Amino acid sequence: MFEEFIEAIGVSLWMILGIAVIFAIYLAIATTCWFIYNQVHKRQRTLRGMASLKTVSFGDESSVVANRIASVAAVIAVFFLWGLATGSSLLGPIKLPGAFVGESSFEYTATNAAGETDTATVYVTVAPFGDKETKAQELSGEADGFALDDAVLVTERRSKILKAQNNDEGGKEDGYAVTAIDGQPIAPGDTVPFADGEILMTGKGSLSVRPSSGVTMEALYLPPPEQVWKRFLDLNANGYQNVGLWENVAWSLIRVVIGFGLGCLFGIPLGFAMGLNSWMRGWFDPIVEFMRPVPPLALIPLIIIWFGIGEQGKISLLFLAALWIMAIAARAGVSGVNLSKVHAAYSLGASKRQVMTKVILPNSLPEIFTGARVAMGVCWGTVVAAELVAAEKGAGKMIIAASKFQLTDIVIVGIILIGVIGFGIDILMRQAEKVLVPWKGKG
Repeated sequence: MFEEFIEAIGVSLWMILGIAVIFAIYLAIATTCWFIYNQVHKRQRTLRGMASLKTVSFGDESSVVANRIASVAAVIAVFFLWGLATGSSLLGPIKLPGAFVGESSFEYTATNAAGETDTATVYVTVAPFGDKETKAQELSGEADGFALDDAVLVTERRSKILKAQNNDEGGKEDGYAVTAIDGQPIAPGDTVPFADGEILMTGKGSLSVRPSSGVTMEALYLPPPEQVWKRFLDLNANGYQNVGLWENVAWSLIRVVIGFGLGCLFGIPLGFAMGLNSWMRGWFDPIVEFMRPVPPLALIPLIIIWFGIGEQGKISLLFLAALWIMAIAARAGVSGVNLSKVHAAYSLGASKRQVMTKVILPNSLPEIFTGARVAMGVCWGTVVAAELVAAEKGAGKMIIAASKFQLTDIVIVGIILIGVIGFGIDILMRQAEKVLVPWKGKG
């Protein structure tokens, strides 16, 4: 237990270091862009709109409006770092050292049972990942000594075991051993470099040939942007597993909208009841506070048992993901209504119904819209899990199916589409909030 805890702490520290380095690089780019922007717009730093009338803007949230130039620069920076990390051809000459691909060679020195030494050359061919046509170099077979030349075919970023003892004359006799690589002494367990990689000698004396992997990421883990774009065009034209790309997206959107709508339909009245009636609050509060921290993923086994693997199960999971968020948002909206407004309404002769419709409901809408945006984000995050329940269509199903075959580019296409559509929905909800709740932030 203690050793596992120490190991977890060590892994966490390495993660913190990696995240800090990535964040520092991104922050450095942001600072550079900010400096350039300020130099270009030295004379245009005045506030606009209502903010221009304020004498103090620092610390006032309403004065802080997103700089769209900064937003565009941030997206470009992300794609730049993505291309840099994957050796993208879109960056032209701006490239980090990538994995070696091509032909190379190294020379090894061997000693036989009689104590004689001889050298031979190993011709290494490194093929791109997925290349089935490249073959190892052909050898003449001529040799002057007991050590014979050899050829090996290796896939980029992979290693290949070369058993020189099986190729050399007398290699299986006692006393035979490879003693040097390109003049550098080597023994079992040692690693020595050669021109385009390194050689590891195994405990049995074989040679593990490892071509240089460079510092860029392998496409299996993170493909370059142009590969993802090509895959997107292919999915747009041909779909995946006999289902069109936009059909998958449409099914995910339909499930999210229905689940979110049901969550609003039941969650908002529940939140109002809890905010207006002490008995209802006491009755439902334990249930809401108990279910709120339970992640939707934990409910999948129960959903399958209760509703099976049809659409009802997926929509039910999304409904539960949105229900508690909307209930809490509506309750917070009711509880946050300024009491002086309620007293003013009663003093003017308003009935309870009028107070509800003219005071409490309008003043609760900002909190409800905030909760709706959060609930929609949670539903989009849950739709992948919901479509794990034996879905035949959906963006989440496409992502999960592609991941089983290590088709990372399809996975990234699905993630980007979910993010873009989710962002678009959030923008629409913001615009709806401006239209329906124009009094937000104005007292």
